[in-house]
Amino acid sequence: MSILVVDVGTSSVRAVLVRPDGSVDLARRRPLPPDVPAAGLVEFDPAAMAEAALDVAAEVAAAAGGGVDAVGVTAQRASAVAWDAKSGRPVGPGLGWQDLRTVGTCLELQAEGFRFSPSESATKYAWLASQLDDHDAHLKLGTVDSWIAWNLTGGAEHITDATNAAVTGLYDPASGGWRADALAALRLREESLPRIVDSTGALAVATALPGTPPLCSLVGDQQASLVGQGCTRRGLAKATFGTGGMLDVCLGSSPPASGRTPRGCFPIVAWRRAGTVTWGSEALMLTAGSAVDWLVSDLGLLPDAAASEAVAAGCDDTGGVVMVPALLGLGTPQWDFGARGAVFGLTRGTTSAHLVRAVLEGVAHSGADLLEAVEADNDLTVPTLRVDGGMSANAVFVQALADACDRPIEVSPELEATALGAGYLAGLATGAWASTEEIAEAWSPKRVVEPSGRDPGRQRWKAAVEHAGQWYPELSAISF
Repeated sequence: MSILVVDVGTSSVRAVLVRPDGSVDLARRRPLPPDVPAAGLVEFDPAAMAEAALDVAAEVAAAAGGGVDAVGVTAQRASAVAWDAKSGRPVGPGLGWQDLRTVGTCLELQAEGFRFSPSESATKYAWLASQLDDHDAHLKLGTVDSWIAWNLTGGAEHITDATNAAVTGLYDPASGGWRADALAALRLREESLPRIVDSTGALAVATALPGTPPLCSLVGDQQASLVGQGCTRRGLAKATFGTGGMLDVCLGSSPPASGRTPRGCFPIVAWRRAGTVTWGSEALMLTAGSAVDWLVSDLGLLPDAAASEAVAAGCDDTGGVVMVPALLGLGTPQWDFGARGAVFGLTRGTTSAHLVRAVLEGVAHSGADLLEAVEADNDLTVPTLRVDGGMSANAVFVQALADACDRPIEVSPELEATALGAGYLAGLATGAWASTEEIAEAWSPKRVVEPSGRDPGRQRWKAAVEHAGQWYPELSAISF
């Protein structure tokens, strides 16, 4: 039993083969960085994305011997694509989830009682539709998973799964369908939107691939990572540290409160199987690995991000320096878009190594903030935190995270667990794995990092965050 997974990220497209033992093999990747034509605008080429996805999928299928038993798709969430159903071609740029061109629309709609975020798909769909002279029945709107599924099925299926639908701003958790009031407010037609399906099951047929294998999973990237790290029981949680940081916890069958919680978390659909939703909760930081990129690209202190580990290890501590990585504002728990990155405690003896270590520890403290928020909002205790993403390879960072969280950190054997999670979900549909409990039992971390017992400086960190907040009061006043 071999499962082909297409994984469409923010900056690249890859395909892998997931084996019956849970190993990931035969990876193929294409870089596909987004365009930033102006400040706040993030676009991508949907046609190039689809071509890259089909190419890497075909390469992996060929390397696997020409055929696979099932296909899974995991993708960046909330990014928006518009296309013509007759031609199958995009009718505008793809809008990345980071795109902020609809901030004004979101604020205007708040006066009408609708709370959309510019990071959701809803207002992006409205913007794309508004650029067309004729918003007719041939217009299709979808998130990246929908667009890839459309291309894999040769235009036969316009579908999305509940994990992706739930982050569009248009999903009705009570009915499991689209919100009629939100569609009306945005002047969108329901027939333009995809049909909402399970995250796992016999969803469609990938006729664009050799052997026409069944498409058996669709899932958002963070939920895929949650499953990929075996977090399929209540209270199990993972954090992904990439450009930003996402912490997700499995809650089970009882839905959490709708909307943003008092401590800045959001309810998510973790997955849907046979029509039954498993819920989760998500907390996020806006800046994680991008703070290390700042040291590389803007300050020139490091030749590359990987060098941060050795440089930071060159000193025992930060020398009293605290860095708040709020380069784009603060996410959970503060949600302060007017906060900005700040460095405190500089002295004449501060070195570049101290600053590099302070950046890594600052991201670790932010991760601990996410964990505290998720635990408090959902009245649970996470015994250990599982981690993946590029920063999980950095031993100094992972130790700092264990110290800040004051609990063991389990490092994923897969640096990017998204593809494995989509493979697990597809395997549930084919019988490769019998249950989510079997997936939980399959978890085997690459390593476990225990807290060192040293004082992580949480009180000093919290004071620094207070000082970094509301740097631009007019932005801090904005809430979505």
